[in-house]
Amino acid sequence: MLLILTVTAVGAYAQDDDLIRVDSSIVRLNVGVVDPRGRPITNLTRDSFTVFEDDKKQQIIRFEPSTAPFSVVLILDMSGSTLGFRQVIKMSAARFIDALMPQDRVAIIEFYDKVNLRNDFTTNRQTIANSINVANGRGKTQLYKALDVALNKLAAERTSRKAIVVLTDGVDTAVRDRDRDELEKAPEDQVLTFLKPGSSSILNEMLNRADAQGVTIYPLALPTGDPAKLADPTPRQVAMYNAARERLQIIADRTGGSLNAINHLEDMGRLYGQVAAEIRTLYTIEYDPTNERSDRKWHRIRIEVADPTLIARTRQGYFSR
Repeated sequence: MLLILTVTAVGAYAQDDDLIRVDSSIVRLNVGVVDPRGRPITNLTRDSFTVFEDDKKQQIIRFEPSTAPFSVVLILDMSGSTLGFRQVIKMSAARFIDALMPQDRVAIIEFYDKVNLRNDFTTNRQTIANSINVANGRGKTQLYKALDVALNKLAAERTSRKAIVVLTDGVDTAVRDRDRDELEKAPEDQVLTFLKPGSSSILNEMLNRADAQGVTIYPLALPTGDPAKLADPTPRQVAMYNAARERLQIIADRTGGSLNAINHLEDMGRLYGQVAAEIRTLYTIEYDPTNERSDRKWHRIRIEVADPTLIARTRQGYFSR
């Protein structure tokens, strides 16, 4: 399991085009705790945790147990690269929904040439199942636009615990085109290392929005985006696919989620279930930092559990804004 740092800061989007300002310095942490054998521990209380920021103890102002509901956006890649295994995707996505708690609210988004909200947040499992079944499309991969739409919807969920689970090969069409242009500048002997995936402005704008809302993102990486599975690729193709996969890892690390690589299609349902299990074992802790929050510096986070045999997992910190 894992402990996830998410930061609720200034700026959250409620509608696709309307910006709402939320003045808040609250830091939100989604916390996973395991015993020495890796088994999740889900019966802890507020007094079980101590939070440190830059080695200074912080006062916990809000605590939610692992049973508290989440608002989850499930994003499905319906671009042309997934045409051959749509039924596997839909069956696996349904398995994910079944593994969530009944009170979790779920929205479904599909992306291809377009980005469509199939259903807004609901606990009605039949509505959600219908949305998954009718998901369809072909064409380009608009991954980052889909993530932006998901963040827009989550903004209206206010203080709810928030997560995005996105199935994709990671090869966003617009970002890939920028990578291709950038590689035109690369000497032949530097092609494989020339791209700097973390410097993408499209990626970082999305991550800043996720930070501001406190959203955890779990990418499930399809094998169609694995550079090792390309047929007779050029060095430039390998470089672009490597960059796309690395960006998925950055998204998981930055938001506190986990990247699950689907090496075989038959693993998809199991990995969806694994992500649902992680979400169901998380606590939520919030604190108002005693440190300066507007210095645009890195602030280290450390969590201690009263029982020293237990292990709390977390990102190591956040950049203040």
